[in-house]
Amino acid sequence: MPTDPLDHLTPHIEEAVRISSSHVAEGGIPFSGIVVRDGHVLGTGFNRVLEDDDPTAHAEVVALRAAAKKSGRFGVAGATLIASGEPCALCYMAALYFNIEHIVYAADRKTAEAYGFNYSSSYSIFASDPTTWPIQVTHAPIEGHEAPFEEFMSVRKGAQR
Repeated sequence: MPTDPLDHLTPHIEEAVRISSSHVAEGGIPFSGIVVRDGHVLGTGFNRVLEDDDPTAHAEVVALRAAAKKSGRFGVAGATLIASGEPCALCYMAALYFNIEHIVYAADRKTAEAYGFNYSSSYSIFASDPTTWPIQVTHAPIEGHEAPFEEFMSVRKGAQR
């Protein structure tokens, strides 16, 4: 009988669900994340939006930040992000920025929606230009607006010598 290719991740998926349940028991939101590479946990986190009054403190982002603090930003590259619930668009984007190789989640977006967490519409926003989003976006170039970029390139070129 063939084995499930996710068998080696099952204990981590179970741990993500356990962390979520534990966080709910403390009054939190039922989402958690674990960053794993080669069987080693690099970072864990649970949704801290309420605790930190930070709308970006999603479980996956918290776990990715913890992993990067432990292993360095580039040390997270190629790892697996395990989430108790399917990541929202913000978390998928964060995983891309951290160069995560694989995302595994336990509860899908429809399950989350059935329990009051409807974030399915978040996925479509990245398909449109930010200037069309429901937020005012204004390009306001001022004299010298390129200076920091020019200085960055100068410093970078000097470091390559």
